[in-house]
Amino acid sequence: MSANYKVTVLGLGAMGLPMATRLASQLTVHGFDIAEARLALAAEAGIHTFSSAREAAKGADALLLAVRNGEQLNDVLFGDNGVASVLEPGAVVILGSTVGTEAIPATVARLAEYGVELVDAPLSGGPKRAGEGDLLIVVGATPEAQEKARPVLELLASTLTIVGDKPGDGQALKTVNQLLCGIHIAAAAEAMALADALGLDQAKTLAALEAGAAGSFMLSNRGPRILEAYTEEGAEVLSRLDIFVKDMGIVGKATRAAGLAAPVAAAAEQLYLLGQAQGLAAADDSAVIKVVAPTKRTA
Repeated sequence: MSANYKVTVLGLGAMGLPMATRLASQLTVHGFDIAEARLALAAEAGIHTFSSAREAAKGADALLLAVRNGEQLNDVLFGDNGVASVLEPGAVVILGSTVGTEAIPATVARLAEYGVELVDAPLSGGPKRAGEGDLLIVVGATPEAQEKARPVLELLASTLTIVGDKPGDGQALKTVNQLLCGIHIAAAAEAMALADALGLDQAKTLAALEAGAAGSFMLSNRGPRILEAYTEEGAEVLSRLDIFVKDMGIVGKATRAAGLAAPVAAAAEQLYLLGQAQGLAAADDSAVIKVVAPTKRTA
């Protein structure tokens, strides 16, 4: 790895900034965000910031994107101020978002017009692990594109799984991952709501569950935030509830296209949709407990 390798990170939010900071420890990192406050934080972290996405992307060996959905992916790359046209032939676009498989073929085809390849690399792990290079990243890309993206992927991932040699393979595996994550968060919320309804101390219950067979990463990760959901401030927003509205929607589309029944995933999706309808879209996804139990019973 070398400081001569230049990576541009577009979007310096909860995930983008810690990833950019991690990459800046060994690579030259350019960054852009529409929020001036995020640009200021990035500059303090040693990231070269720019006033537009196109300026930031010029001359990049790799472009790391964290977008919300396929429509936003298309707009960032090919919209009126899209960055694809300023990338040099031979560059790679690393897609770290979960957008589903549908948007991938058209994106690959349009990038090919500029001599640029797509590395389908959806990631998982949250902001803290992003800053520590402890993410799970699943990759679908040609071997050549994988090699070009390797300096970025290896700095960010503790678990790097090459799923296949074509873009879309990563999205497919991440869809399976999100099915489990969405169910696990909803199940953890239901369990903590039941503990409260039975008059149990939720913190003690959580600690006991974590130590036994019912333990899971999501229980340990979201559990403490679930317990904060009823406080006046609520839990710190590390992953918005409406992200799982999107992701469980992707899961639903995939299962229906495959002709596969997924009743547990469908039930979890309904909880997130109800949360969004109740005004919790911008809250942390741990707030889904308030859909199951609107108020806490025990003091």
